[in-house]
Amino acid sequence: MRRLVYVVASTVDGFVAGPDGADPTGPDGFWPVPPDYVEHLAAEYPETLPAPARVALGITAPGSRFDTVLEGRRSYEVGLRAGLTNAFPHLRHLVFSRTLTVSPDPGVELVAADPVATVREMKRQEGKDVWLVGGGELAGVLYQEIDELVVKLGPLTLGAGIPLFSRTAAFDPRTWTLTDHTVLTSGALFLTYRRSPAQTT
Repeated sequence: MRRLVYVVASTVDGFVAGPDGADPTGPDGFWPVPPDYVEHLAAEYPETLPAPARVALGITAPGSRFDTVLEGRRSYEVGLRAGLTNAFPHLRHLVFSRTLTVSPDPGVELVAADPVATVREMKRQEGKDVWLVGGGELAGVLYQEIDELVVKLGPLTLGAGIPLFSRTAAFDPRTWTLTDHTVLTSGALFLTYRRSPAQTT
């Protein structure tokens, strides 16, 4: 069965972006992106790199982990503001929105249906795992459907911002099993957690 995997960059205090939701790795961003961080992504999670980065790094292989990416409207619009109508043309790209009615790119599918029902149907289909890119609001809606967390923990704190899961997510304590970890010289950690078997839906 396919799994839903939330691959997300987080600060030590649990934020994925600043209060304004702007791209924290953009030209005016505050998130450090050292060479060893990019190298690790390219080696282990090449599907999660946006198209311009893949071109710059000479990555052409489709990757082995994911064939589909999911994101919410606000997360998608971060790319739009940077001039990217489809940051992930190498994947099936779904954007959940009830306000966008016309896709800005033929490779981007707009989905107005319930995200939970959509993900449950996708899990029953054949294919590679499904990557949840975010943002926090969609992750909060899909909280109970997430099978694996890959937290790219940055060596910084914000004090305030957009949390890993939306503040509207249901209170539902869960335990996770650490299945892999990588510590980079630059200070970033890649932490992989699998949902405890007793909590698998």
